[in-house]
Amino acid sequence: MAFFNSFFQKISQDGSKGSPAPFQDAGPSGTVKFSQAFNAQNDAAVLKKAIETKGVDEAAIIEVLAKRSNAQRQQIKAAYQQSTGKPLADALKKALSSHLEDVVLALLMTPSEYDAFEMRKAMKGLGTNEAVLSEILGTRTNNEIKAMKNSFREAYGELLEENIKSEVSGQLETTLLALCQATRPEGYNIDDALAHTDAKALYEAGEHRIGTVVSVLIDVLTTRSDAQLVKTFQYYGQLSKKGFAKALESELHGHLEDCLLTIVKSAWNKPAYFAEKLHLAMKGLGTDNDTLIRIIVSRSEIDLTKIMQEYSTMQGQSLQAAIQKETKGDYQKILLTICGAH
Repeated sequence: MAFFNSFFQKISQDGSKGSPAPFQDAGPSGTVKFSQAFNAQNDAAVLKKAIETKGVDEAAIIEVLAKRSNAQRQQIKAAYQQSTGKPLADALKKALSSHLEDVVLALLMTPSEYDAFEMRKAMKGLGTNEAVLSEILGTRTNNEIKAMKNSFREAYGELLEENIKSEVSGQLETTLLALCQATRPEGYNIDDALAHTDAKALYEAGEHRIGTVVSVLIDVLTTRSDAQLVKTFQYYGQLSKKGFAKALESELHGHLEDCLLTIVKSAWNKPAYFAEKLHLAMKGLGTDNDTLIRIIVSRSEIDLTKIMQEYSTMQGQSLQAAIQKETKGDYQKILLTICGAH
């Protein structure tokens, strides 16, 4: 949060004049690109040989799957199925283990299938991983959320919304279901008058009174575009010495705070949000490998290059260097291959 605090503090000081501009998405900046020298049948044959080799040729599997786009991996899956009569994912499950297996299976899913898989995993069994629900719903585009909902229904025969209702409650449920509608405006058009009105409403609903009217916070944060929210945060800085993010931290707590802050941080700078998540996943004793894998795989064709740049700015070292310290073996190799050249 320290990285974002410097941004939000500047907004509080400057208000709408001279405030730093929000992160502008200039298009895909992934590390994994479409391979020009691509032949699905040849890649399927390489994978078949690697799987059947005594001891398994993990290096060959990594070389193929981590250096092909997701669309190309879908073609490889089809070619493997056609030539062997068996699903590639099943063969790799038997051949691999541990975190390397997790990464490889994640790479084989389409982006919407993987999001649906992660949402399902977050709600399956005892306990719910609310942070994963907030991360995915708070950072995906409308089209990505719609595709995920379709994949969830196709894979599990259930509606994502119904699963959320059964696993979470109260204001967090309200927020997640609002995001699930996938109706937030997108683009960079800003209604200046609305930003003024929303800033005042947010201030009066929280910091300016005893007790927080959370419904107002949820309504604004889940129905405005990222660009509109940033302008609102800037005007909020004229009303408050704290700034909106700090006010949220002081007014709320727990999973709801995490969810709303996800929306705030993602609106301001999505790559920085993911860079912070990666840092926290590797900070201290132990590594949150689920988060590490989910972010690196899911952002590999979208903005992983920018995430790595933000990580380096935050931490003073490259993401690859951190991965080398926290992981080992073929698991490390596949993550570094997805990240690209150091």
